[in-house]
Amino acid sequence: MLTATSAAIVTATLPLLKAHGEEVTGHFYQRMFAENPELLNLFNRGNQATGQQRQALAASVVAYAERLVGDTAAPWNAILDRIAHKHASLGITPAQYTIVGRNLIAAVGEVLGEAVTPEIAAAWDETYWLMACELVARESRLYHTAGVGLDVDVWHSWRVTGRTDETGDVVSFRLAPADGTPAPSFTPGQYVSVAVDLTEDDQQIRQYSLSGRPGAAEWQITVKRIRATADSPAGAVSTYLHEQVSVGDTLRLSPAFGEVSAVAGDGPLVLISAGIGLTPAMSALEYVAETTPDRAVLLAHADRSESHHALRQHLPRFLEQLPNLRVNLWYEDVTSDCWLPTAQVKAGWIDPDLIPLEVASEVDVHLCGPLPFMTLVRGNLLTRGVPVERIGYEVFGPGMLHGA
Repeated sequence: MLTATSAAIVTATLPLLKAHGEEVTGHFYQRMFAENPELLNLFNRGNQATGQQRQALAASVVAYAERLVGDTAAPWNAILDRIAHKHASLGITPAQYTIVGRNLIAAVGEVLGEAVTPEIAAAWDETYWLMACELVARESRLYHTAGVGLDVDVWHSWRVTGRTDETGDVVSFRLAPADGTPAPSFTPGQYVSVAVDLTEDDQQIRQYSLSGRPGAAEWQITVKRIRATADSPAGAVSTYLHEQVSVGDTLRLSPAFGEVSAVAGDGPLVLISAGIGLTPAMSALEYVAETTPDRAVLLAHADRSESHHALRQHLPRFLEQLPNLRVNLWYEDVTSDCWLPTAQVKAGWIDPDLIPLEVASEVDVHLCGPLPFMTLVRGNLLTRGVPVERIGYEVFGPGMLHGA
């Protein structure tokens, strides 16, 4: 809890920090990377280029301050858990919070100038460290559970045992620990970090959902190649994985992290995905087929077309294994008869009103896809009576789902 003096200062200066938050965090990253260039290896440079990273940092610090002064109803336990899992998958250490804090508070003063008195700087420093200490504690528990030692070395070598080109832009890799030990189990909805050396001095890290069956001898990740657009560069790591990685190669992976289970609860399960967001849903179907095959499951998936729909070849098997599975597909481009006779295939994008929910208050939902898509679907589900605590979701990248 903030001291009374700091709470009053933070309350009074919140509008100023909100107005200049992205300017401050943009300057912060420049400052920190200039002093600590080794930290560049921890950050997604695509998100840096598009501004998503600084937007996310500004939003999280301001929102945390609002929480401390009682000006928000956001579920901060869930939000801090989400940040802690992301940090743990990168191997963030407590010492790095000192570097971030020093540069962040300095950036506030350098951007806002004389408006930042020593008292204001001290109040926001206190705010930052309250947030940092909460995250360090959560991350320490995650490291302990994952068997990560005090040196916080999360990286282990995994051998590529299989590669499947799913579509023109999506490939699946099967992976086994290089030391011959069994692959650890995981929960559907969790992800791993993959670290690759693009050049001798350029390491980059990305997170990918595990798309295979928990408890299998191997892990599987399914990677969409991110191509350049007018607004963002090509995905450096996804391009590397598509073009450079073959069977027999090794990759460095973190343990599985991720606070959201795609199979939570025991009610009817609704899996809603778009594009590459189908990966946790496919892992969930593998898990349900193995553990509770009679569970009622609805898969609602949207994609550009049948040819863009990765992992679709597994759906006929799931329909055989799961007697209470329904599959509803939406394609922007429907060019032929339904390739999956027992599924409903519709033209266009998912219309949330057409997702059948017999007893909305009893279903458990997992969402994964672009943020605008999830925001639309989540809002629709809430208005139809699905309790907020029954809607789980995974966000690819640094963003947060509005109203989380």
